[in-house]
Amino acid sequence: MAVRLNENKEIVAKIKEGLKKKDGYCPCRLQKLEEYKCICDEFKQQIADPEFEGYCHCKLYYKSKD
Repeated sequence: MAVRLNENKEIVAKIKEGLKKKDGYCPCRLQKLEEYKCICDEFKQQIADPEFEGYCHCKLYYKSKD
């Protein structure tokens, strides 16, 4: 299992900019809830799932099964 940044540097730059503006909360979500603080609870659960492979909600991170 490996977690890495999205290979698309443009997406990474936009998401990081959004994270700064929202004090570390997912820029893709309207509310600033603790479970949306990056890395969000949703992706932490997906990371823990050995069968999951894919991007987090905002596409900043990617989890592979390798």
